[in-house]
Parts: sequence; C-alpha cells; structure tokens
Amino acid sequence: MLLSCSLVANLDTSLRLTSFTQMASPRPLFIFLQGLDGTGLSLQAQLGGLDLLFNVRCLSISHSNRSGWDELTEQTATLIKVEQDRCPGQMTIICGESFGGCLALSLFSRFPDLCDQLILVNPASSARQQLWIHPCSVLSRFLPEPLYKLSTHSLCDLLIASHRVCKPMKRRLLSAMQSMGPENAAWRLSLLKQFDVDEFAVHRSPPSTLILVSDADRLLPSRSEALRLTSHLPGATTLVLPESGHACLLENQVDLSAILYNWR
Repeated sequence: MLLSCSLVANLDTSLRLTSFTQMASPRPLFIFLQGLDGTGLSLQAQLGGLDLLFNVRCLSISHSNRSGWDELTEQTATLIKVEQDRCPGQMTIICGESFGGCLALSLFSRFPDLCDQLILVNPASSARQQLWIHPCSVLSRFLPEPLYKLSTHSLCDLLIASHRVCKPMKRRLLSAMQSMGPENAAWRLSLLKQFDVDEFAVHRSPPSTLILVSDADRLLPSRSEALRLTSHLPGATTLVLPESGHACLLENQVDLSAILYNWR
C-alpha cells in the first residue's frame, strides 16, 4: 500500500478515478473510461443499475490535460492498480466508450493483465480513417468560443438518435460538449487522429470481451469496426443495438447493467 500511495502522489492531478459507489468487497471493480467530452455523463445515465452490481469508478480527465496516449495509458493503469490494491482479489472490468474505448484498447495492449473483462462501447478506433478527423482536429483550435459553441449543436445531433434521448439529457450532453472549449476538443481529436489499433501487439489471450455497437451510429462506422477489432480480440462477443446512435448509453432504451448481467 505504501507503493500505491507513492504512485498516486506522482500522478498528474488532472487525471483521477472518481468513485460513484462506496466500496463493497464482494462486487467486481468496474472502471469506466469516458467519451470525448470527459464528463462521465454516459456513466451517470446508467448508474442506477450498475451500482447494484459493481464498485463503480470513472476516469476523469480535466480540460487542462494534454497527455499523449502513452502517458494517459501509464497513469490510468497506475490508478487502476491502486483501486485493485484496495479491493484485492476482486474481478476488474474495464469499460471504454468511444474515445475511452481507444484508451481501453491501449491499456489492454500495454498492460494485458490489468483486467478480467473488457467492454467496448462504439470504440472510436476507426476515427483516424475518417475524412473529417484531420480538418476537425486542426480547425477546432482556431474557432472563436461563440462559433465553437454553435458547432456543438450539429455535432450533438450526430452523436445521438434524437428520438431515443430525452430533452433534459440532450441539454446536459450539449452543455458537456460546450464546456470542453475549442482547444481541448482539438487536442482530443488530434489523439484520435493518431490512434492506430493495428500497431498494437497482443501478448496474451484477450480477456472476456464484449463490443457494443450502434447500428444507427452516424458519427463512426461502429459495426464494421467491431468486425475489424475481432482480429485483435479473438473470441469477442459483439452485440448490435439496432436503433441506437453513437452515444447509446444516454438512451432510455439501453440498460447497460441488464446487458452485462445477461452477458456475464
């Protein structure tokens, strides 16, 4: 434990694991790696069921953080190991959504013994192949704040299936996106532009893996990406959500706790 405390002391304070439930020893540790907005809104929408099954933690990345993939991966791994020390012997589940799905894949590549189950929700690992990623990552940092906020309205419509997300949740998503600011959005888009899952080396058999993909994802080709990822994660289970948008965890019709209960 002294080693764990020392590791935490050396971590960038702009990166931390936020507790969403009190530690309950019989429950598996559930680590949520959030999407591009960095607010954990998707997890909050699903928390009502997850907190009955797991010790829930969410990675929080502050808007000031400018870490690259290597540093993000190493520091996240250290944070997870500290949590594992607090609840020794319990199963660890890592769930990455969109941007967080890329981080989850990086963690698996660099620290293959870190988790027992891996869940990917519309992972953004195909972003670098999309024509829009380069101009968006370059232009975003030069947008004046009012114009940036205006642009988030269009992006919000691409992220969700509007008829499946309630208006209060849509407003919260829009607020979260606007709170990032243009420079932070540009930095995280640049990370997605750099991310190449084909460079990963798999050093052991992958953990039990579930890939959740939205068939109505208008932002990324999530269903075809799931097929590509199975070459890196043989034996992975893919579950298609036929009417869901990219931000599927915000939808009232999607119950992640029920999905995981039936899968496990």
